[in-house]
Amino acid sequence: MTFFHSRRSSVVARNGAVATSQPLAAQVGLDILKAGGNAVDAAVATAAALNVLEPMSTGVGGDMFALVWKNDEKRVRALNGSGHSASAANRDDVVRRGHSGIPTEGPDAAFSVSIPGTVHGWETLLKEDGTMTLAEVLKPAIKYAHEGYGVSEIIANQWQASEEKLAARPSGKEMLPNGRAPKYGEVVHLPELARTLEVVAEGGSEAFYKGEIARKLSDFIQSEGGWITTEDMAAHHSDWDVPIHTEYRGVDVWECPPNGDGIAALMALNIAEGFDISGMGFQSPDAYHHLIESMRLGFSDALDYVADPRVTEVPIGMLLDKDRAAEQRSRITGGRAMEKVGSGMPYPNSDTVYLTVVDGDGNACSFINSLFKGFGSGMVVPTTGIALQNRGALFSLDSNHANFLKGSARPFQTIIPAMATRDGEMWLSFGVMGGFMQPQGHLQMISNMVDFNLDSQQALDALRFRVFLESGTVGLEAGVDPDTVKELKRRGHQVRVDDGYDRVGYGGGQIVSRDPDTGVLIAGSEPRKDGAAVGY
Repeated sequence: MTFFHSRRSSVVARNGAVATSQPLAAQVGLDILKAGGNAVDAAVATAAALNVLEPMSTGVGGDMFALVWKNDEKRVRALNGSGHSASAANRDDVVRRGHSGIPTEGPDAAFSVSIPGTVHGWETLLKEDGTMTLAEVLKPAIKYAHEGYGVSEIIANQWQASEEKLAARPSGKEMLPNGRAPKYGEVVHLPELARTLEVVAEGGSEAFYKGEIARKLSDFIQSEGGWITTEDMAAHHSDWDVPIHTEYRGVDVWECPPNGDGIAALMALNIAEGFDISGMGFQSPDAYHHLIESMRLGFSDALDYVADPRVTEVPIGMLLDKDRAAEQRSRITGGRAMEKVGSGMPYPNSDTVYLTVVDGDGNACSFINSLFKGFGSGMVVPTTGIALQNRGALFSLDSNHANFLKGSARPFQTIIPAMATRDGEMWLSFGVMGGFMQPQGHLQMISNMVDFNLDSQQALDALRFRVFLESGTVGLEAGVDPDTVKELKRRGHQVRVDDGYDRVGYGGGQIVSRDPDTGVLIAGSEPRKDGAAVGY
């Protein structure tokens, strides 16, 4: 077996476990558990801390989704905390500015900013399933923003990558302490963001969506040529949804429904289930080939059909039908890669945080929070420290497409938390952040753990693949057997091998598994990033 050389072992605990992309944030979640909070309390506290500690990836200017397992109810629930487009959003304004697609940054980035859903999502989760108040769980984030923290190497590199984008507007300097991106080991204070978090702690989501923050945000967007109004902000709400799922070799895998693309992972699993992946051998050319082809087909359907189901009909039942999967599977041959699959993949990378928490009572929260690209649109609301997402860039300008840009609709979302249950009990709370890598990561984590019996950390350490539908390229991580690369090329795959910083594009995963008989938690965290799994 070939793995990323993390030299990590899984963290084993019984009273609670937290896994996320930044060690200080993981400790925040663990402290909440130790103080008597449950998995949801710890998840929101961790997410808020990440807004400060990894601000290019997440924050109150972005969106969130969550899956929640309440152990006493033995069921999974899904929360959609993503934002809608402004009511006045339209294709014509974008085209008049000379764009064939919605720009993610630059002078017209305001077109890509949808309503930030994070704050209402945090509050909704806590009110429904938490035991602590929003003010209580925001305390650690506020403390770090006021008192400062040391910046890690990977986060410093990501900050540097967005320096030019932030510096393009005066307010961007609120996220450039000392007028530039911080360096590895420097101490950072974010006073404007601290004050915003204090306002939210005191006034809840009302203070964000209907108060001074909403006015500042909408005024800023309109000054940049965008559409968001105070009325749009006031109209925002999160939604509880029925999660979607499929069974893969006796394991039920759960995702949030569209407008997220978790359905792509489920479709790929349905297709792969018809192949003897374990019999092919771990990371063998056959296993790689059949998983890659299954993923390509899953993406093809998702990119055609996923949209806001409250605005556009999304045929979820048809897409998850096992007979449909069999039809798709018949397109795959063992000897040759499909020459053309379907829709293109517009944005291969993004900046997101994924975290998972399981508490000592067996409750779990699989949680994802994102700005999409690094610091989102690069637009920072003046005097607030709020970096605004650019999720609206994922709308299509093709009026015949399901995900066509229209007012008061949610765009296609790449951010997808996941869970897996077995015999009616929560087994895995997991996710792999990273744009269109996310459903690919879900497919590979489930295959690693179901087909090859790897534990949480081993599943994350295992080398990964990436598929790029638009170019037809397949990315493999350095360390893969050269004979495997040669064989995949022989089968028609356009293979590239990535190392160094390129490996960040292979996602950032976190997994916590639970044994329902003993309550033992086994937690793993992404070795390609600053990830940490902690427990007690």
